[in-house]
Amino acid sequence: MTGRGRRQSPERGAPPPPPPAALAPLSALPPVPSPPRPLSAPAMARARGARGLLAAAALLGFLQASSSFEVKDSSGKACIIADLTVAFSVEYKSNGQKEFAHFFLPQNATVEPQSSCGEGNTSHPLLVLGFGAGHSLSLNFSEYADKYQVEELVFRYNLSDATLFHNSTAGEARRMSHKTIIQAYMGTKYRCINSKHVNMKNVNITFSNITLEAYITNGTLSINKTECAEDMVSTTAVVPTTPKQTTSQVPTTSPAPTASPPNPAVGKYNVTGPNGTCVLAYMGLQLNITYLKKDDKLGLDLLNFIPHNTTSSGTCDNTSAFLNLTFEKTRVIFHFALNASTEKFFLRGVNVSTTLPSEAKVPKFEASNNSMSELRATVGNSYKCSAEENLQVTDKALVNVFDVQIQVFKIDGDKFGAVEECQLDENNMLIPIIVGAALAGLVLIVLIAYLIGRKRSHAGYQTI
Repeated sequence: MTGRGRRQSPERGAPPPPPPAALAPLSALPPVPSPPRPLSAPAMARARGARGLLAAAALLGFLQASSSFEVKDSSGKACIIADLTVAFSVEYKSNGQKEFAHFFLPQNATVEPQSSCGEGNTSHPLLVLGFGAGHSLSLNFSEYADKYQVEELVFRYNLSDATLFHNSTAGEARRMSHKTIIQAYMGTKYRCINSKHVNMKNVNITFSNITLEAYITNGTLSINKTECAEDMVSTTAVVPTTPKQTTSQVPTTSPAPTASPPNPAVGKYNVTGPNGTCVLAYMGLQLNITYLKKDDKLGLDLLNFIPHNTTSSGTCDNTSAFLNLTFEKTRVIFHFALNASTEKFFLRGVNVSTTLPSEAKVPKFEASNNSMSELRATVGNSYKCSAEENLQVTDKALVNVFDVQIQVFKIDGDKFGAVEECQLDENNMLIPIIVGAALAGLVLIVLIAYLIGRKRSHAGYQTI
């Protein structure tokens, strides 16, 4: 390895059962909330009792399935088709304490009237899904060259809904939006089985089992598909340990699956101020940039920072800190700030500058976002997240961080303080608990049904 990070261009890219009567929080679902994917229980096949088997089958069928939605034009033809599973995790205040509401997009969500197929250059396709007491999820589509994308994701939720947000201190409706990286070639459906995480302030949304297509002209899903990069990892050979440095072009037709680059190595970085260490950060860093090529096609530049070839610097004072990381011709600047009223530090801004491949129409690339609120933790504690986090700089630039642990301002002895886990990690810990509880519930139901059936069979005999 010469010190160059790996650059590649991976492609981004039976009706549902009857809906439940009403939306319910996960805590209210019998016996436990549904995990993001349907689960099977082959061990239950030998369970006795017809009623127990029926109950088990009913519960397994309830475990979260994807939901299908369509937007149709004036002639009745579908122009948007979406089949997907969506899980929400929302942080809110209850009697001064931090609480989390976990729930899924229900199968009885409705396609709202404001959904549209779009009209030429005046408006773009829009899918709006309404559910519960004033909640909605909107997917705003746009097209660029030979691709279409979900340009903006908008989630509206109503904190006065006591079914989901128990004893919520605030009762207002809130709106959160995010630029997404769901993108596919025109005339193909977007397919992504693995999870895609969208992180917003106080809200985490996880998509899975996605089949999606917009700008449909014949009313049905295309047989051709654009696979997301997350799925390509599991369908390809092992990635070489010392890959050749390449910058591939995005082809005009859907490519065969190619290996995505490995996760970046974790680097250790720090900034020293007048009073000692003021920024301490461990993280893997990856830059993801979409750019316009000279032939007006879209290109994708994916760059992993190599820690031992990355230089760090920065400055800090009592209320702000800057961490500058430079790798070859690429520089990323993280701007951290202090919220004095809550005694929390957070990532306020990210600035990116790099030189794109020679095929780029504009070789010099710069992007910045100074209105962020990510990587938050109490001063004196450290923020930690094992899951990948995508920091949206602009609609063309993402900074992905892996296995991050960071602390800003108050650092004792150059060591991390108490850990505050990210919501994504808490969700990942919750899923095994949910699955185990679900299986335990199934065993209990089958056992009760078996004992009832056995008792009734003994009642049929008379003593002589």
